[in-house]
Amino acid sequence: MLKIEDPSCFWVTMKGCGPYIVDEIEYKNLNAEMNQFYDKSCENVDEVKPVTLEKGQICVVFSEELKCWCRAVIKSIMYCAGHYQTECFLVDYAKYTIVKTKDVRVAMKAFMQIPYRAKKCRLHCTKPVTLRVNFCEDTAKIVPAQRWDNAATQYFQSLLKATTQIKAKLCAVEDNTFDVILYVTIKDEKVCINDDLVSKNFARFVETEEDTGSPAKDQENQTSLNVESFPVKIIDPTLAFRPVLFEEKVPMNLETGRNHVFQKQSNRQYELTREKFLGPTFTESYCWPPVARGCDVVAISHQGNDPFLYIPPVLTFLQSGSCYKALPNRNGPLALILCPGWKKAQLVFELLKTYGRCSRQLHPMLIILGQNKEEAKRVKIQGCDVIVTTPYSFLRLYEHNCLLFCRLCHLVFDEIEVLFSEATEQVFTILDCYKKTIITEEWEYLPHQIIAVGTHWNKHTARLIKEFMNDPYVVITAMEEASIYGNVHQVVQHCVSSQRTAILLKMLDFTPNHLQKVLVFTDSVDEVEMALKSNSIFALKIHKEKEFNFTYVLEHWTKSYASGNHVVLVLTDDCMQFLGITDASCVIHFSFPSSPRIFGQRLYNMSDNFHNESSVDQEHTKARSVVLLTENNICHALGILRYLKRAKAEIPLELHDFTARVLEAEEEKKFARPLCTYLKAFGICKNRTVCPDRHQINLQIDMLQNMPDKITQTSGCVTILPLHIVNATNYFGRIVDKQQDRYTTLAEEINEYFKETSNKIPIKKAEKLALYGLCEETLFHRVQVVETPPKEENLFFNVKIKYIDEGRTRQVQSSQLLHLPARFQHLPPQAVEFIVCRVKPIDNEIEWNPKVTHYIHHKIKGKPHEAKIVLALGNTLWIDPMVRVTRLSDLKMYVNEYSVRSEILSTGLGTDNPEHVTQLQKLYVLNHTNDLEPFFYPEIKCACSGDKLYLADMELHQYVLTEKSSCVIKDKEAAISLTKEKKGAWCKLLKKKNPHVSFDFEHWEDFEDKGPFPVGTKKLHCTSAVTEDLVESSDDSSVESDE
Repeated sequence: MLKIEDPSCFWVTMKGCGPYIVDEIEYKNLNAEMNQFYDKSCENVDEVKPVTLEKGQICVVFSEELKCWCRAVIKSIMYCAGHYQTECFLVDYAKYTIVKTKDVRVAMKAFMQIPYRAKKCRLHCTKPVTLRVNFCEDTAKIVPAQRWDNAATQYFQSLLKATTQIKAKLCAVEDNTFDVILYVTIKDEKVCINDDLVSKNFARFVETEEDTGSPAKDQENQTSLNVESFPVKIIDPTLAFRPVLFEEKVPMNLETGRNHVFQKQSNRQYELTREKFLGPTFTESYCWPPVARGCDVVAISHQGNDPFLYIPPVLTFLQSGSCYKALPNRNGPLALILCPGWKKAQLVFELLKTYGRCSRQLHPMLIILGQNKEEAKRVKIQGCDVIVTTPYSFLRLYEHNCLLFCRLCHLVFDEIEVLFSEATEQVFTILDCYKKTIITEEWEYLPHQIIAVGTHWNKHTARLIKEFMNDPYVVITAMEEASIYGNVHQVVQHCVSSQRTAILLKMLDFTPNHLQKVLVFTDSVDEVEMALKSNSIFALKIHKEKEFNFTYVLEHWTKSYASGNHVVLVLTDDCMQFLGITDASCVIHFSFPSSPRIFGQRLYNMSDNFHNESSVDQEHTKARSVVLLTENNICHALGILRYLKRAKAEIPLELHDFTARVLEAEEEKKFARPLCTYLKAFGICKNRTVCPDRHQINLQIDMLQNMPDKITQTSGCVTILPLHIVNATNYFGRIVDKQQDRYTTLAEEINEYFKETSNKIPIKKAEKLALYGLCEETLFHRVQVVETPPKEENLFFNVKIKYIDEGRTRQVQSSQLLHLPARFQHLPPQAVEFIVCRVKPIDNEIEWNPKVTHYIHHKIKGKPHEAKIVLALGNTLWIDPMVRVTRLSDLKMYVNEYSVRSEILSTGLGTDNPEHVTQLQKLYVLNHTNDLEPFFYPEIKCACSGDKLYLADMELHQYVLTEKSSCVIKDKEAAISLTKEKKGAWCKLLKKKNPHVSFDFEHWEDFEDKGPFPVGTKKLHCTSAVTEDLVESSDDSSVESDE
């Protein structure tokens, strides 16, 4: 915060990214360059003095207070004491200063390339009010005002003075003024200043029109921050079930200016406004009322992964404190929300904090626990009313806190189908514990509620309803899922297009015991009608090309028919909504539905005949759906197969074969895509059918790139330097060549070159894939432009660049890029991707918890590690192990400080993944890519089996002087001294080392300290026969197994 005038006028500096925001380092560099330039120009002042001066002119002046040259805007010009003076506003510091006109300098174009540091801001949608007193009527009321009261400004300043942290959310930009929602942290409590001023009657909210000041209209005003337009009207969903609150008149307390009901309603409305919430969706309209009444609810919808299906009504119920007075006075949550993973749990927790702070304090807790038992013991839940966690984490906590269920009233399952898929046993364990708690007598009149929301119906959901719920509301708005719930018999007929008519006639050739009403959906009504007529089958028809005769069709469809008859209606999809049929007993998909939504709408025509498991004993007509799958619908085969499996349908064998060919064809389409991230990291991709990336080897892409030759010549032992940590097992960095590090030499030359100011030549236009120089703090890097904006109309525009020697990417302004001479571009990019093998996240997670990533980041970044390469593919190396080796200079030996894999396991958030490399090797077998076989580095960690001893060929890489070499036994250890015949470094120790045998020497003693295998003698202490192989490393170090 630089300067404060009132809530509608204050200046700040911003951090983040966007066209308006520049790193502080850039301003420091600008300041230094300006001082250097204008100090030198004192000798030739006339060259930098402006010819004329006028109000609003941009210039450069010297600030006596700051002792530096500053960019400024002239606010006024006045005559005083025999000379002219200018009042200038320093645009980077938000300060006013008075200078003589003769001391004003021209603002050079080079110094105006980056935005002003001081940003003028105002509180978004927050306008001043004042207290108007009518002495005649003896009344007082709060009314809008044109300017801020002194009390409001002083209170605003006091909040900013007391804060320890300030954050702003950018909402709009108008006339170079930033509209922001301002958050401050005071005594560990986060306060929204916009809300606080309104709640204390210092201000009022003003609704904005969508077309006023919208940053989306002006390309120049767009930033990478969350710029949002605000709807005109909003209804608070957590109050939607209490309409009295909208009508209740609350007396105003003029002394305190506070009103708690108004504050809670206003704050929550404002939070919802910022999230563009316009009201409940179709599914929410059905879910919220029963949830808010405390009923058990199952909701299946296409938006079933949205936590808003349950958060507002659950928060509403939790406000009724009287409902929980009979609960035991112990520590324990009132509500438990179980999510399928840490990432979803984090999202739900943030939503609870956002909308829960506008009501009774619930003190929600996010609990994600690893396998370390001590961590679970340290968790304290005192005063917590809502816990957000995963099934695995909750059961780990439950092992050490058996009172978690003693006050639990609301049990919520988020994405229930994923929970049942990934943690079936854990979910039912929690349900059993909850059921045992609430069946006691003291819970008879206490609230107890189970809520389950998701996108798909799961076979376990039926058990959940039957065994654990009490007369639940089942809300299913995805009709294809409703058909599974309703036990619709699904039939798939695989045929060629020319056979569709014959299959249709076969389907209609029956003598039913009950009345059958059949709908035939087709894109060509005439084709179906001719086929039916030729076989003397009467059918009604209606389609878009014929004048709609709904009355006639509905009259024949709805009239009474005797048992054993059948009615056939041939129609197109666009006629469904006009007919409103719900009593069909069979739907035949003669033409394949164009989307899952259309498929669901077709099935809805049989909704009267949907019968769930609770009504299986009742007499009813069995609904049936028949899909004709031809070669023209090949792209839909995968979806149909997944759907049929969930519907427990009989799947034709040819459909499996057909689907396999489809899957293979889909993979061929992705042949040019990058190799799947999950496949690389864990050896398997759980969502292969929907994953956009490749899952097979592409020789053109996967051949080794920019790898040193010695990697393919040796057993793959290297020194690596991780520089960019993506997650716990995925890093980018460099391979360090200890003999000749060409990159270090190049980096020194680049930085020496750019030390000269004359060499810092900004580029005129950023070209995609071109190499440039970039200054970051005090170092210069080689970067490549990987993405440019579609239009470069603005003076400042961002480009996405990649640090080709580190692997990380970033958005920078094009003006920051510097011309890079060709001699600095010859060395290939040094960044290599490293993946640590045989470890994965716990609890079937597919992404690493930020805790372990943060821990590994601080542990390994920028530090050299020794690693054994087990697989090399493209620009990616799979390494196992990866260890930090420390040299003990006093003892002239190396010791293993830690193994990265072991460190990950020690956090409790990682687990063993023994099939990782094996799964990758299968790709080679499946794709017959023998050309890549030499880049596998298999390990065998044991050289003996039982009583048998296996010998290895120890023939040395080159000759030694036998008479000067020796082998002696010291303290039961063999000490071997070798003297080379010819001087020079050896790239490896053994000449014909079997690639299936690995050696590890416990430590090396290097008497010459000249790198690997120097001329002279070297003593090897062989205390353990065979472990993990780092013997041929370029470093004189060893690595112990982390097994």
